[in-house]
Amino acid sequence: MERSGRRTTSRWGVAVVASTAAVAVALPATAAEAASGPSGVAAKGAFLLDSGADRTLWSKDADTRRQMASTTKIMTAVTVLDTRGVDLNKKVTIKQSYRDYVTRNGASTADLRAGDVMTVRQLLYGLMLPSGCDAAYALADTFGTGSTEAARTKSFIGKMNKTAADLGLKNTKYDSFDGISQAGNNYTTPRDSAKLARHALTNGTFATVVKATATRQKAANVNRTYYWDNTNKLLGSYKGAIGIKTGTGTAAGPCLVFAAQRGKRTVVGVILNDPANRYPDAAKMLDWAFDTKTTVKLRQLPPSAQKD
Repeated sequence: MERSGRRTTSRWGVAVVASTAAVAVALPATAAEAASGPSGVAAKGAFLLDSGADRTLWSKDADTRRQMASTTKIMTAVTVLDTRGVDLNKKVTIKQSYRDYVTRNGASTADLRAGDVMTVRQLLYGLMLPSGCDAAYALADTFGTGSTEAARTKSFIGKMNKTAADLGLKNTKYDSFDGISQAGNNYTTPRDSAKLARHALTNGTFATVVKATATRQKAANVNRTYYWDNTNKLLGSYKGAIGIKTGTGTAAGPCLVFAAQRGKRTVVGVILNDPANRYPDAAKMLDWAFDTKTTVKLRQLPPSAQKD
């Protein structure tokens, strides 16, 4: 059995996540809680949301627009999954142009091989675990409309922006299907990003994909298996972590949209531009939300895994 040349990720992550991941039991916010919060969070923007109650727990510059890097791919996935009648088993043939795009931009990749046939579901794993910009391109090209790749990807970005508007994300805009922004018009806020993540987790397929620490996916037409590790080190490191997406860019800095479940309560968090401490800060934020103390030893990625 041939394996893809770059082991961008690993084994099948058995990820059974209820589509009710957003169910929570929460008490009303107290004045003391509103005034306090996790101390020492270095992120320029941050947000904590009690998902089930849809209640803000704490925020830092909640409505300041910032670039979001590959956390953009949350909306890429949502736009695909919110497509009416979407067929997750639809087969997509990988084009050389998707690989060329990754090479041209020095982008994170699922290392998809030209000519391989993958399902939409498999491409969602390639999108969200190794943060594959080639997988993002394939999905945008497949779900956009038009006679050329350029037209279809532009159309898909338009759908991303319509979804943002429909969800009331007033301070979010996309000019990219993967977070590689040419003009810098790809931005969100911590509040908007948390709202999007809450919506995304209500989709069972999305919740299952983003919880997987790793996956194994076989091309439909050739004897090749892809191994993808999830770039989100919070998974498998913080008790109850269920996703969601990393992102790193020169302008955006290190970003992380995350969620954890303790009992019946789910908390969604957002970190935008945290120069060195996004995982410790995420754990600190979640511990504050759950009123607990967790010792975290971050899951180590294989040397060949993507970094994001």
